[in-house]
Amino acid sequence: MPEFPIVDTHVHLTNLNRIRYTNLQDEAPTLHKSVDLATFQNHAQSIDIDSFLFMEIVCDFDNRSDEAQWATELAREDPRLKGIIACALMENGSEVTVELEAYKQNPLIKGVRRLLQTEAIDFCVQPSFLEGLRCLPAFDYSFDICVYHQHLSHVVEMVRACPNVHFILDHIGKPKIKDQLFEPWKADIRSLAELSNVHCKISGMVTEADHDTWNRDDLRPYFDHVIECFSFDRVIFGGDWFISTLATTYAEWVATVDWAFSGCSTSELKKLYCDNARDFYGLNSPDNKDLQSSTL
Repeated sequence: MPEFPIVDTHVHLTNLNRIRYTNLQDEAPTLHKSVDLATFQNHAQSIDIDSFLFMEIVCDFDNRSDEAQWATELAREDPRLKGIIACALMENGSEVTVELEAYKQNPLIKGVRRLLQTEAIDFCVQPSFLEGLRCLPAFDYSFDICVYHQHLSHVVEMVRACPNVHFILDHIGKPKIKDQLFEPWKADIRSLAELSNVHCKISGMVTEADHDTWNRDDLRPYFDHVIECFSFDRVIFGGDWFISTLATTYAEWVATVDWAFSGCSTSELKKLYCDNARDFYGLNSPDNKDLQSSTL
């Protein structure tokens, strides 16, 4: 396990009493449940977590502001929750600025995500979507890219079209690890890494492997390729909890990442587990005690 406190940039929590998650109910019914902060704290108690980031989890679009507000309330309960990635409808083009301006009133919101994995592979390069993305730098917001591997060639096109936007690829682009599929994923990752405005999140890999029979060696070539392409300067750790419980425990995932990079320097490991995350998401502020009046 890491010999220093880590930053987890990808934690999902849900509240069915307050927020609707039709997508989860339809596509992943076993995940359609309330998962609270106490449950996360219990599952992650063996890991020294310095701070973590709340990641939106495809709630119904008309609940997206409510989800961000609920996450803000959770930050008052656990001061380690230092940031929120909220859902924003980038396909609305420049009109998304109204939504971003509202989010900017909340200092915990560090960036946005619009889930793309369930959309057509070219959804992210439609003109209105690109127009929306190009609004993000004015708000100092990054964009989390969540896609399956078949979307990646269009993701490369999207990133090239938005050179001033800071992107991070979630779950290493979701290659089909279960089938040990490598191409065109490897080529697309290499092309994406050539673009300096994109980082890669080492997360969500076990859920793309066989949930019941995966082993660390199944993941090794994917770890190696991501580091070869992005180096330790542009990779960031994510737990992808509670989605990760489909295939692993929190502690087992951290131990797997630690195994993959055993022998690396402390400096490299700190970049992966904490330093890059703090820089990319700006997690050094705010102090959560100042959030008592934050609303959306």
